[in-house]
Amino acid sequence: DEKKFDRKIIVPFAFETKLSGIGDKEFHKTVWYRKTFELPERMKEKRVILHFGAVDYACDLWINGRYIREHRGGQTSFEADITEAVMPDDDNVIELKVFDDYEDMEMPRGKQFWEKESRGIFYTRTTGIWQSVWIEAVEPLYLESCYITPEFDDKCVCFEYNLSKCKASAVEFSIAFEGKFAACVNAVPNGRKGMVKVQLDQTGLRSWNFEEELAWTPETPRLFDVEIRTYDEKGVTDLVRTYFGMRKVSVDNGRFMLNNREYYQKLVLDQGYWEESLLTAPTDEAFVKDIELTKAMGFNGVRKHQKVEDPRYLYHADRLGLLVWGELGSAYLYSREYAGRMYSEWIEAVERDYNHPCIIVWTPLNESWGVQEIKADKYQQAHCNALMCMIKSVDQSRIVIDNDGWEHTCGELLTIHDYSDSGAAIRKHFESVESVLSLCPGRRSLFADGWSYQGQPVMLTEFGGVRYVPGTEVKHSWGYCDASNAEEFADKYAEIMKAVHESPVIQGYCYTQLTDVEAEENGLLTYQRGLKIPLEKIRAINDEDI
Repeated sequence: DEKKFDRKIIVPFAFETKLSGIGDKEFHKTVWYRKTFELPERMKEKRVILHFGAVDYACDLWINGRYIREHRGGQTSFEADITEAVMPDDDNVIELKVFDDYEDMEMPRGKQFWEKESRGIFYTRTTGIWQSVWIEAVEPLYLESCYITPEFDDKCVCFEYNLSKCKASAVEFSIAFEGKFAACVNAVPNGRKGMVKVQLDQTGLRSWNFEEELAWTPETPRLFDVEIRTYDEKGVTDLVRTYFGMRKVSVDNGRFMLNNREYYQKLVLDQGYWEESLLTAPTDEAFVKDIELTKAMGFNGVRKHQKVEDPRYLYHADRLGLLVWGELGSAYLYSREYAGRMYSEWIEAVERDYNHPCIIVWTPLNESWGVQEIKADKYQQAHCNALMCMIKSVDQSRIVIDNDGWEHTCGELLTIHDYSDSGAAIRKHFESVESVLSLCPGRRSLFADGWSYQGQPVMLTEFGGVRYVPGTEVKHSWGYCDASNAEEFADKYAEIMKAVHESPVIQGYCYTQLTDVEAEENGLLTYQRGLKIPLEKIRAINDEDI
């Protein structure tokens, strides 16, 4: 069929959003993009890489009519070397075909609703490009990727690098901390891949207490600056500036530890939606605002819920100091195709965001979504375990939960969802390990058949959800319990939080939720990030002695 490019769109906003310039909420399973560009003078005679932050769901890419590649998975990034297809001295045309089947319940989609109008806990869809698109120019020899792993106990950092070609004469790693030299190592590659461990110079940094002066925490988000240079026989071919944080996440004797010290997590559930732009932040400053609001209310982290968040958010969380639990948007029906899609997209998400110190937990599944028969179904149990083992096979630096909320198998934390509407109920449910293990959250068992409690830290990872809509008594929205005014809202929040703080078994929590989202109006803030009650009041409740 002949393509008609008769509408303009502002990328990276999806056509369903106001900021795209379209704001069309109708279903369109297939959409096409076309963009004409000239190659800047500085990019000529170099390799040209085209990057897509995220395109939901499946896409095919052409440059000047030449087919380049496909990508499947709406929550992860991809790139393409388009050098051979680009015309250096003429206009170039990018064409992208996107397919997003709203009826496909086996497709990882998170909270994107398969019906036209959003309802309850499900929201408006996102179709097509929803994160940034850009091109970069590189020399033939450049750094393709580098996985940075802090080895906290040994006070060193490991770099696993991948080069574009084999003919590198050296790769140099220079590390500084707050402007002070920390280390510099040159590696002589034997092929395209290599690994270097760099010992940090504690004497040169004049730091006698590693944990207190050099470690990354939400309270002290210290970052080491890194410069990575690749060399050939003529000199430097690539320079990458990046960073890392020295931090360690572990479970020791049933206690959650950050940097070998017991740490109490105070998280808030963050869906990462905005009224005018849905999954895409309207501006980079919007990420910063959400983080600052979260910290101002006394939280030290977020559970990014049913969304792989834009790396820009993770960058700001790294530098401002905020823990992040990473999560993939769920699909809803189990099949072999569903399982393959989940494996593929999860590994891309973990590999892309591996270097962010803010991420401390991966959450493959939520409330048995997509694995509704996991309690007894051995295939679905094996899928859950496979996701956890797959993540662990490429990332040993973080905690992995199996199925957040209930029907656990082999996860490293026992995470529970409990939307009881009174402090008395929460207090009773979490007064002892025995009372916890007798719970049936959501009328589901805590463990799938054949699995049992092995002493994991207990965390309450969804609760609260108090609905309060300032300025109206009419409630047609979603919430787990109601407050009719600001005072009642504050009292209900304080009542529930006091019970959580008093529990001798809860080692951390995640309150539902940061903001209202469409019909789900149970946030601490409105959808527009307006205050329902003063931030100081929420912080005072969160900061009660634990």
